[in-house]
Amino acid sequence: MNPQPGIKSTSENNPHIPLSELHQQIDAGVKQAIANSIERHRKLGESISIWKDGKVVTLTADQIPPLSSTHHIQKQPR
Repeated sequence: MNPQPGIKSTSENNPHIPLSELHQQIDAGVKQAIANSIERHRKLGESISIWKDGKVVTLTADQIPPLSSTHHIQKQPR
């Protein structure tokens, strides 16, 4: 589901609203899943497309930084 151009998500409209513990766990899980998926594409030699500076940019597998060189997303304690 992609929002319409120019419409910001709720988190962008209200960046200072604290998240509940459940929301934090969901957010961390989604971020970890995205990181794992990107790393899988890199390892399999597949390109990915990202949104950068207002346009879609396709990165080859060689252009995707390894997960170990990016900021790790740490698991939240339960």
